[in-house]
Amino acid sequence: MSTGLIIALIVIVAVVIVVAAVLAQRARRGTGGGGSLKRRFGPEYDRTVTRYDGDERAAARELTERVKRHGSMEKRPLPSAERERYESRWAAAQERFVDSPREAVSEADRLLSEVAGARGFPDGGHYETQLEALSVHHAHHVHGYRRVHLAAHTTGDSAQRHAGNGAGPGTGTEELREAMIDARALFEDLVTPDRRDARADRDGTAGRENPAHDGTARRDERDGTAAGRHRSHLPWVPTRRHAKGS
Repeated sequence: MSTGLIIALIVIVAVVIVVAAVLAQRARRGTGGGGSLKRRFGPEYDRTVTRYDGDERAAARELTERVKRHGSMEKRPLPSAERERYESRWAAAQERFVDSPREAVSEADRLLSEVAGARGFPDGGHYETQLEALSVHHAHHVHGYRRVHLAAHTTGDSAQRHAGNGAGPGTGTEELREAMIDARALFEDLVTPDRRDARADRDGTAGRENPAHDGTARRDERDGTAAGRHRSHLPWVPTRRHAKGS
């Protein structure tokens, strides 16, 4: 075999190796990459891997498809007047938890569905699709919606069975309390104002109806404290001592 032929074969093999490496890298990028998906989805990534019995490739395929379907969605502005109505309803639901935990949880479930729809996510009538879209944009808190939705649609008999699982009476109420707290984190994510909301207030009718609020939104936009100040609007979370029967 001539030297020239040997060199040609070496070059061909090297090219094949390089091409294979490039294709492998593109494939990893196509699935979002295990590391990048894990960073993006956080606990939702771990949950999906668990659902696939530890198969990270299968979990990565599903999460990548979610990003393809919902990643380009842009959140709609939420005018201040509408945001305040949602906040008032959430505060009322928290107060109702004292006497009617299950009704409060059901209201929290409805509120999350409505606020997500108002923000541009799929309609709440298609819960699984809405949850999937929320998981792309609010991955670290979407479990709160999943949990409160399950609690809201658990029958009284099922709740009683949970309470009788050897943990003693009141377990059902404790589960509802924890679901409500988890759900609140996603609710705050959805209603926390950002620059787009402040701009909508300036350009729309909400700011004219409430000039003082619009002025606050402008100051918040300048100094970046809107989110921090907003969370003080929801000062109360149901604790063990609040709910009756817990």
